[in-house]
Amino acid sequence: MEKRILGKNGLEVSALGLGCMGLSFGYGPAAEKSKAIELIRSAYEQGITFFDTAEVYGPYTNEEVVGEAIQPFRNEVVVATKFGFKNARTTEGLDSRPETIRAVAEASLKRLRTDRIDLLYQHRVDPNVPMEDVAGTVKDLIAEGKVKHFGLSEAGVFAIRQANEVLSVTALQSEYSLWWREPEQEILPLLEELGIGFVPFSPLGKGFLTGKIDEKTSFDKSDFRNTVPRFSEENRKANQVLVDLLGKIATKQNATNAQIALAWLLAQKPWIAPIPGTTKLNRLQENIGAASVELSSTDLQEIETAVSNIQIQGHRYTAQAQQMINK
Repeated sequence: MEKRILGKNGLEVSALGLGCMGLSFGYGPAAEKSKAIELIRSAYEQGITFFDTAEVYGPYTNEEVVGEAIQPFRNEVVVATKFGFKNARTTEGLDSRPETIRAVAEASLKRLRTDRIDLLYQHRVDPNVPMEDVAGTVKDLIAEGKVKHFGLSEAGVFAIRQANEVLSVTALQSEYSLWWREPEQEILPLLEELGIGFVPFSPLGKGFLTGKIDEKTSFDKSDFRNTVPRFSEENRKANQVLVDLLGKIATKQNATNAQIALAWLLAQKPWIAPIPGTTKLNRLQENIGAASVELSSTDLQEIETAVSNIQIQGHRYTAQAQQMINK
């Protein structure tokens, strides 16, 4: 698979990474440990060298699974994890105090069975802790060899600039896809200016862009999409128009909806590395196939023209979750 460089310090990753959250958390019951390990190892065998996890996924269990899975090829892959929530629970609020960052990093190293974290993100900007203290603590961890690169997640322009003045930010991880294009307004130009890579999560619209979900789909009671306004039955029905558009383009390209959505992201900038997640081997293979789909300038213009006429319905987060996103 094609490799891409994130940030100015030369972090090389596969063009597509693997978002591991859904193996343990968020999208219904956790995958069996053996199946999760099999999927992660299959991803590596097919060219993926970039794996994303966090202490809150589980909590803790996802890091443990990822750590065990990558043991045979640890030195050939990049592992990203995150700090920033109290007691590793999003429901308890934010906590990026220096002592918390250190404690989380040490615990993550143990769960990941490694001596360094390749990319350590602040999961959400904490308004109660100065960014100088956050970036300064990660800078110290880098000096100690425990962390290699610093990242932010869902941070706004001001926070990114603040952090980057203290410590070179390697990557920003935020939502970006054909049904959430807000980063194009201010974030992408800023990342280009500062030389920061971009790691889009939910590049398939939390599964919606695959075409496998419609207004009749019911989710497991533990699936967080039950609380997402954009996934209400009414909004799923309204947003089907985007899925139908992707389907038409996919048919012409002899590809799938998911592959077109990922190929579109890869075509936006050479420093973008999306991290689609899945629990199924066949979907993993399908997603990896997106790296081989080449969209011409004509294709991209056709998508742009069509999508610009579509008004996506529904907020992407609940009001409570939205409060944790730094603007």
